[in-house]
Amino acid sequence: MLSRLNYRVVLFVFAFIFGVVFSLPTLTNSDSGKKITLGLDLQGGLHMLLGVKTEEAVVSRIKSIAGTVKYILDENDAVVDNLHIDTETNEVRFNALDSDEYEKIKKWLTDDLKGETIVRNDSEFSIAITPEEAERTKKNAISQAVDTIRNRLDQFGLAEPTVAKQGEDKILVEVPGIKTKEDEKRIKELIARAAHLQMMAVDEDRAARVMTMSAAEAKKYRDVILPDVKTDEKYLLKEIPILDGSMLTDAKAVFDKNNQPIITFTLNGEGAKIFGDFSGEAYKTRARMAIVLDNKVYSAPHINERIGGGRGQISGNFTVNETRDVAIALRSGALLAPVYVEEQRSVGPSLGADSIAASKFALMLGFVLVFIFMVLYYGYAGVIADVALVANLFLILAIMSLFGATLTLPGMAGIVLTVGMAVDANVIITERIRELLREGKSVAKAIEDGYSNAFTAIWDANVTTLISAVVLYAYGTGPVKGFALTMSIGILASMLTAILGTHGIYEMLLPKINKSKLGRWFGIKV
Repeated sequence: MLSRLNYRVVLFVFAFIFGVVFSLPTLTNSDSGKKITLGLDLQGGLHMLLGVKTEEAVVSRIKSIAGTVKYILDENDAVVDNLHIDTETNEVRFNALDSDEYEKIKKWLTDDLKGETIVRNDSEFSIAITPEEAERTKKNAISQAVDTIRNRLDQFGLAEPTVAKQGEDKILVEVPGIKTKEDEKRIKELIARAAHLQMMAVDEDRAARVMTMSAAEAKKYRDVILPDVKTDEKYLLKEIPILDGSMLTDAKAVFDKNNQPIITFTLNGEGAKIFGDFSGEAYKTRARMAIVLDNKVYSAPHINERIGGGRGQISGNFTVNETRDVAIALRSGALLAPVYVEEQRSVGPSLGADSIAASKFALMLGFVLVFIFMVLYYGYAGVIADVALVANLFLILAIMSLFGATLTLPGMAGIVLTVGMAVDANVIITERIRELLREGKSVAKAIEDGYSNAFTAIWDANVTTLISAVVLYAYGTGPVKGFALTMSIGILASMLTAILGTHGIYEMLLPKINKSKLGRWFGIKV
């Protein structure tokens, strides 16, 4: 028999061994080796539907424009007065004091600002974003929120979270494996944190009166009042920030010389220059600069020297987990608009255990029934088909394990369906062989022509199903992707096991088949 060993059998045996070896960590739940990750519906976790306050994205855009305008004017030594943000019209306004600079200022702003409308009325300038740009900003806020939240969850170390846009302005978030209230709280805070970093100058002339000053009075001076992150202290800060988190390139959680957790950050070239220029002027009067994160002041140190290199740090009596989570949020980027939880539910692990048990039972029952039917109806040919089916199941598990794929309840349904599809190819092939044997063909000719005649039908069916699965994976979300993934892997594996593998086994066993009764091999009498 070994003399008739062929490349098809060698490939089949290799695929079988490969499947067994790499699916064992998943089947035995071993601590070593790569394993399949269970989805939200199988191991429990957190399901949330988030809304996005897109109007806030437009406000943030205006504040960012104000900072850019201030930088452009300072860079060109333009003489202006009353630079402020008009919150009612969402415009940046200022007055130019030198009539000779009117046209120069407009050119400077036009060269640097894109997507904004710049209007000059005598000495007064106003900058606003166009309605088209405002709408684009809102849409970008939703897309950016999806990418940012997914990035944060990936950096947090969670396996296969689902983050997808749902409808026009909603975001679906599913995080498997969240089992405690503490983890749930951390995840929610990480997702919802705007992570909007700003460096703002303290209004030293009026800072002493901040505790008795109203927000309306502060607004008259072009200031804002912001609270301290830990205490009841308040700060009076200049309305237009020196720079913001869009100039941030990196953030890390580290320990200072007193072994206290802090966050260090690095700015890009433009941010480093602005930071250096401001600190270079501020240290002469020991002015303060507040580090503001999500509208809360984390520190407001006196500047004692020019700070170059674009590096700084945020301290504020953080816990180690807070430091790590804030650093992740800063690194992954600020949300252009705040998000809020519209719907939330927790899937308990007990429900997941019930789902796994039910799915395992369905898989085993389907497998056993198919196995018995094939043996009773097709004889030894059915046994060969069943061997290919077992190899197919091992291959699916092995490939999913190697890629750390997530298995969901629909994914397990896909595996159950694959059992039927995988054996279907062998049913077609065996029926073709039986037809040819009834016509009086030799066993060798019947096997060869049987595979040749059946291949077109099998190929067409599998390719069309595979195309559908690929489309489902590309455009589906969460469980739909899981179903499409297991279907795709199952189809590709069945092409190897059910067509190539069984063909090789028949070729190797051909002498034995010729000496035996065909009824035992193919379930017919000739």
